[in-house]
Amino acid sequence: MITFFLSVVALIVGYMVYGRFVEHVFGPDNRRTPALSINDGVDFIPMPLWKIFMVQFLNIAGTGPIFGAIMGAKFGSSAYLWIVLGCIFAGATHDYLAGMISLRNKGVGLPDIIGKYLGKGAKRCMLMFSVVLLVMVGAVFVYSPAIILSGMIGDFMTWVVIIFVYYFIATMMPIDKIIGKIYPLFALALLFMAGAMFVGLILKMPDIPEIWEGMDNRNPKMGPIVPILFVTIACGAISGFHATQSPLMARCIRHEKLGRPVFYGAMITEGIVGLIWATISSYFFYGGGAEELGADISSSAPQIVNIVSKNWLGVLGSILALLGVVAAPISTGDTAMRSARLIVADFIHLNQKSIRNRLFISIPLFLVTILVLWFNIADADGFNVIWNYFGWANQALSVFTLWAITVYLAHKHKPFYITLIPAMFMTFVCSTFLLISPIAFGLGNVISYSIGGSIVLGALAWFCYWYRSNVSLFEKKKHG
Repeated sequence: MITFFLSVVALIVGYMVYGRFVEHVFGPDNRRTPALSINDGVDFIPMPLWKIFMVQFLNIAGTGPIFGAIMGAKFGSSAYLWIVLGCIFAGATHDYLAGMISLRNKGVGLPDIIGKYLGKGAKRCMLMFSVVLLVMVGAVFVYSPAIILSGMIGDFMTWVVIIFVYYFIATMMPIDKIIGKIYPLFALALLFMAGAMFVGLILKMPDIPEIWEGMDNRNPKMGPIVPILFVTIACGAISGFHATQSPLMARCIRHEKLGRPVFYGAMITEGIVGLIWATISSYFFYGGGAEELGADISSSAPQIVNIVSKNWLGVLGSILALLGVVAAPISTGDTAMRSARLIVADFIHLNQKSIRNRLFISIPLFLVTILVLWFNIADADGFNVIWNYFGWANQALSVFTLWAITVYLAHKHKPFYITLIPAMFMTFVCSTFLLISPIAFGLGNVISYSIGGSIVLGALAWFCYWYRSNVSLFEKKKHG
């Protein structure tokens, strides 16, 4: 448990020290934010800091820091390193800068940000990629809560229909009517669950592997630690999906200096939730928890959540905990569909103040999401398939976002290495995962790592060429 406590402290210190450094690099000021200058009563609405933080946290969390951390713990104590280092230097930095750049550009969505700094071709690519990812998120986060709810009461398809109807209503309504009112309560349920599990860990103080005892892969069937671990634990460390959510809250922030607690702080909070569930899972996998409650390394993430909630928290506590596990993915799913609507609206320049315009975009998006869900329900292993593809697409999106932020920082003559290094690392992770994973090319480790390394070097060469052609030339003109 020493590794767990040190990891929690590291995340808190990371927020206070490195988070402040990243904030200083960006340089927030007193200019009017889109929430005040646009304020359309639908998507641009100023909201209080505590409410924005809660909505941001719930939007980016879903079941990612829970299910991802549980599956990531199967690799052993190396999961702690990735959650801590990934959160501080990659995930929270990615979320903060993506949100703040959106704030500086009238609250635009991710494709517009990428298009502005990586070109029109990248913008078109990211438009399609983002919408596909958001549709997958919508489908995934209908699937998982419907499974959990149908295990308690009712039929699976009935819950699917109910969740979809809710999605549609929440996507269409002004952001302060449903999302702004009930999401903070759902976020509290998720935080209650994490806090209760934290207390449970302290009371039990289980004997689990520490980081200095070795970071060997304890479950080789999962695949090699590099890159599989870094895709499995996505939302708990870094997630490209977050960059599609940050513009939602960038349209509601009253002051730029509130960006660090909202964007950076929500990611650090998600990392702490991930640490808690990684530790609980380690107890089940390696610390005697299997004998106590009947779960082991073969147990699925939802099974472990249900078992722990019922045995550690009692009836009332388990209801609140499961509410957090169910509400989190549902809320993430509907904000994913909302983000998809706004991204398409920005691309075709269609004002979203009228219900008719919102319906024009939302109906086709929902029909596609229903088709994706339908085909995966028909597959016996549908959830695992769609989750794996979602995981890779999620991390691949973070690659494009990190490169775009790097170009932005270089153009502004700011220390761009804070995102260049994570961009290179995630480029390697995503390219090698695509090559190694059996759901893609299924190549050997050596050839996959070699090609992945070459791709990283190619991306770095492109950036160096761009830097010399653009930033250096600008400097010469400025001082010439």
